[in-house]
Amino acid sequence: MTDIGRVRTANQDYVYASDRSVGVLPNLFLVADGMGGHQAGDYASRYISEHLVEYFENTKDTGVISLLREGIEQVNHMLYQESHQKTELNGMGTTLVAAVIEDSTAYVANVGDSRLYLIRNQLKQITKDHSYVEELVSLGQMERGSKNYREKKNIITRAVGTEDKLEIDFFEVSLEPGDYILMCSDGLSNMLEDAEMEEIICSELELKEKAEKLITVANDNGGKDNIAVVLIDPEVGGEGSL
Repeated sequence: MTDIGRVRTANQDYVYASDRSVGVLPNLFLVADGMGGHQAGDYASRYISEHLVEYFENTKDTGVISLLREGIEQVNHMLYQESHQKTELNGMGTTLVAAVIEDSTAYVANVGDSRLYLIRNQLKQITKDHSYVEELVSLGQMERGSKNYREKKNIITRAVGTEDKLEIDFFEVSLEPGDYILMCSDGLSNMLEDAEMEEIICSELELKEKAEKLITVANDNGGKDNIAVVLIDPEVGGEGSL
């Protein structure tokens, strides 16, 4: 699900979720948060998602991580070229978090500050934000949650489409029965505390209702950005389903 939020005039977030095979992949889940002017941000997030799906539908199996890497690098190059060919798209880019679930393992790729969490009774962030403040935190030069951190947390240090070469982070997460996976843009993670997200996802609500409530609470808390949510019940032992 995506929502424009309470402040923005356009929705630059884009999600894709398929619990059925996409080419050789058994399933595919994507969250992208575009940047660079209304049209450019919309364009970038939709472009990366649609062209990744197209790439995976027409590529032979080389292993999940290899496929994710090759696909993201290829589409990054294409998006970068687009930004230089069309003036109105100059400076565009997008975050990306992608996941594939196979044999009780979640394979994850990440660029930027959109996130993937594992919920196993409690919320655990799997991806690491590619952001100015998180780099300073890792160097011990800034305290997470401080005033300076909050003021500068939207400055990202990596995005798809902004450079021809792209550094991508990859993660492998072993799944257990009862686990949930949450993928989201910063429009959700900036508006809810971890404890709020954890409480909603661990509630007795149906899966769709949980996703709807996450968005509702993000808006109730200010809705300062577009909100993107992909909430997954992997059904460990199956093929991963929504």
